[in-house]
Amino acid sequence: MDIRPKRNSNVLSASHPPARQPDETAVHAPRQRQIAAVEVLPVPARRVASVDALRGFSMFWILGADSLARALDQMLSGKGAILSAIGGFAGTQLTHVPWEGARFYDLIFPMFIFVTGVSIVFSLTRLLEQESKAAAHWRVLRRSALLFALGIIAYGGISQTWADIRLGGVLQRIALCYLFASVLFLNLSLRGLAAAFVSLLAGYWALMTFVPVPGIGAGSFAKDANLADWIDFYYMPGRLWEKTRDPEGLLSTLPAIGTCLLGVFAGLLLKDSRVEAHRKSLWLIAAGAAMMAAGWLWGLQFPVIKAIWTSSFVLVAGGFAALMLGLLHQLIDVWGRKRWAEVFIWIGVNAIGLYVFNMLVGFQSIAARLVGGDAARLADAYVTKGAGWFLGAAVSLALAIAAARFLYRRKIFLRV
Repeated sequence: MDIRPKRNSNVLSASHPPARQPDETAVHAPRQRQIAAVEVLPVPARRVASVDALRGFSMFWILGADSLARALDQMLSGKGAILSAIGGFAGTQLTHVPWEGARFYDLIFPMFIFVTGVSIVFSLTRLLEQESKAAAHWRVLRRSALLFALGIIAYGGISQTWADIRLGGVLQRIALCYLFASVLFLNLSLRGLAAAFVSLLAGYWALMTFVPVPGIGAGSFAKDANLADWIDFYYMPGRLWEKTRDPEGLLSTLPAIGTCLLGVFAGLLLKDSRVEAHRKSLWLIAAGAAMMAAGWLWGLQFPVIKAIWTSSFVLVAGGFAALMLGLLHQLIDVWGRKRWAEVFIWIGVNAIGLYVFNMLVGFQSIAARLVGGDAARLADAYVTKGAGWFLGAAVSLALAIAAARFLYRRKIFLRV
């Protein structure tokens, strides 16, 4: 039970050839032009295609595939046991758990942060080789600040009073994770990175377990009755996403940095030329499965909760991302079976740009102008309930894919 007083109401290549040497760092050609803070880059000479595919896979659901699954659930409801079960499973897995546990949808955002960590290794290593450590630090600071600013703009910017500006958010968390994971990568050895990762997860567990919450006590992980939520409520400025707490809050950013560091470890493995390509896949799959098992086991004491990004959740979500990367790496980079993943690669190379466009303009809004209103109502009336929603979601996702393909085919790669 929440016993706290009310909060003040004012209160990113023309094509990706099969990566036969996935451990090689991608080399970019010189920058062609720069528009404000957004770079329009030419195609890199080499990329690890599975990394782009995993990034695109996670953004694919964020851009609208989630709505497609939930609409399918409504369409199949009451259509017999098998179809209802299929629709129910899809709809359930593409929604967040109310609090404790994890569904597929809960693992999407952490997967993107994980891939951000993988990309840190390739992009900053290249920058260190071509320029200097100081240049790498400057780029990290600049990109983090711009990502954070884009996040604020995506949630309404400064169109309202200070108390109603949302400082937390998806892009803001990516910015902070990228910032701290990059600084750690640039200044620590592998052993130091491992120590930092353990310290983040163990430290967060200790804080959440042993620091008492006023009026509640220590060791509570219940909604609105835990240390992370309490800190958000009293100390996080601006508008909270859920009024009393924020899923991208202050304290929970610490373990989220750990998620990004898991991606850094994966990137170091992919870049290691001493390890055979197929063994990299096996290492990722095995490590991913082991982390998921360890996370669920730890969850017996420190529950798996995405909303406060518990340390056990870091292991479950990071393990799933590593497993997925291992599978994609084997399929795409080792066996060269890439054609099936082209849609994800299109999205993956311009993921942030597509996300920002979707937040500011919205593929859903454009789709509603094409198949909304009476078109949706007719689909509901003459096909089945939910068909109008499905149609709108399908057109919205198709528009997002078309935009990604357009940018990819014309070698336009937007990076903050």
